[in-house]
Amino acid sequence: MFGLGPVAIVLTILVLAVVAFMSNKVPVGIVALGVALALWATNILTLPQALAGFGDPTVIFIASLFIVSEALDSTGVTAWAGQEVVSRGGTGRTSLLVVIGLLVAVLTALISVNGAVAALIPVVVVVAVRAGLTPSQMLMPLAFSAHAGSMLALTGTPVNIIVSEAAADAGARPFSFLEFGLAGVPLVVGTLGIIVLFGKRLLPDRAPTTLPPDLGMQAKVLREQYAVPGDTELVGARTGFTEVLVPPRSELVGMHMFPGMTTPSGDLVVLGVQRGGEDLTGPDTIIQAGDALLLGGTWEHLEKHTSGPDVLVVDDPARLRRGVPLGVGAKRAIGILAAMVLLLATGLVPPAVAGLLAAGAIVLSRVLTTAQAYRSVSWTTVVLVGGMIPLSTAFTATGTADLIANGLLSVVGDSSPTLALTALVVLTMVLGQLISNTATVLIMAPIATVLATDLHVSVLPFMMALTVAGAASFLTPVATAANTMVMEPGGYRFSDYWKLGLPLLLLFLLVAVFWVPLIWRF
Repeated sequence: MFGLGPVAIVLTILVLAVVAFMSNKVPVGIVALGVALALWATNILTLPQALAGFGDPTVIFIASLFIVSEALDSTGVTAWAGQEVVSRGGTGRTSLLVVIGLLVAVLTALISVNGAVAALIPVVVVVAVRAGLTPSQMLMPLAFSAHAGSMLALTGTPVNIIVSEAAADAGARPFSFLEFGLAGVPLVVGTLGIIVLFGKRLLPDRAPTTLPPDLGMQAKVLREQYAVPGDTELVGARTGFTEVLVPPRSELVGMHMFPGMTTPSGDLVVLGVQRGGEDLTGPDTIIQAGDALLLGGTWEHLEKHTSGPDVLVVDDPARLRRGVPLGVGAKRAIGILAAMVLLLATGLVPPAVAGLLAAGAIVLSRVLTTAQAYRSVSWTTVVLVGGMIPLSTAFTATGTADLIANGLLSVVGDSSPTLALTALVVLTMVLGQLISNTATVLIMAPIATVLATDLHVSVLPFMMALTVAGAASFLTPVATAANTMVMEPGGYRFSDYWKLGLPLLLLFLLVAVFWVPLIWRF
């Protein structure tokens, strides 16, 4: 590549990747694929090496966790957990923040940051509104508590899995399932303390532009608008409702429809018909384009019969179904999750095997269909991790990691592992605010290994500190998907994040540099 040596080529690819990540103009999956292909095209890695990331057990485990997370979410387990715990938090700001923070931390430890935050946003918004609080006072704490909760268990974030495998590859050992909690518990406690004490002053008190739907309130409003009889159940574990509009050229145009009759398929019941906001109740009503229909039936039939071109769905049944606590398949999903956690905690099988067994059981027990399981996987994350793993390989194979590690040691000296650890943590935190924390850790892991080796100390404190630093993505809304998720419903601006994020970043820095070496000795 223009006469450059292997190290220069790897660093050039790294710089271009970081610039592409920061630009937000190129999808992160394309950037990751570009990194893998560039390493092959420049002869840094062979083709099998450049594509090896997509067959890595870490990637397989991460993909399987998305399926487990979807099973818990779609069957209403997370909605139930949210409603049960939050309902016991009262209406006081402090008690609600603590209860919500603990809930999302525990959920995150089991189903990942993004899954827990996505599932709880509607619950938290409803609770905040009913308690007389603006969602902006609750949603950023939700996301930041999830980051702390990701340090409670191996399954909390892909970063944990990556670092655990990296520690084993470096000749140490993988971290056990709950070992992350030795750092995670202080982080959760400290995070909640900062949020409770300083959150009110550091968070905006701003009305959001849009809010997630309150399923119970929505059912009440539709019942009143369509004059649905009070004894008609709109929402249940097996049955639900949806509102649709009849588009032009729909096969329903010209048909006779009235409340109480079944649809042509025989699977759904017409609960109401409106035209221009007026109820149409007569048996001689002929459907026209633009008419609104309120349909009821099983959730499966609602999803099946509203996905075609004959109706325009106002509220997606699949989305509404997630708000029903403990729906169909919830007990099976909980049982499968418990079995997976048991396998991971005991180490009876490798993590990837435990994840695959759980994902397979979810499909075989019909908690999710095969199509739902495939759709639940965040392929962006899978491609990101799979494409960036070869860069870590290249860092080690070409000596780039040695060069950067030696550069850090030349600045901080080689007499103090604490100073080297501090430099590693600060560099990781800075990079993690700009690009994905997963990509950041994949870049920094080989550097951490070289630092530990050159200093003749254990790699374990370096890897655990790297995990803590990777979780400290607080300063920007683009640092993690969870930060982005709460931006719109919370009415946040870009500049809102660093105000609460900075003290939390300092907390994570202190834990990474001073607490971690007390548990995992140099």
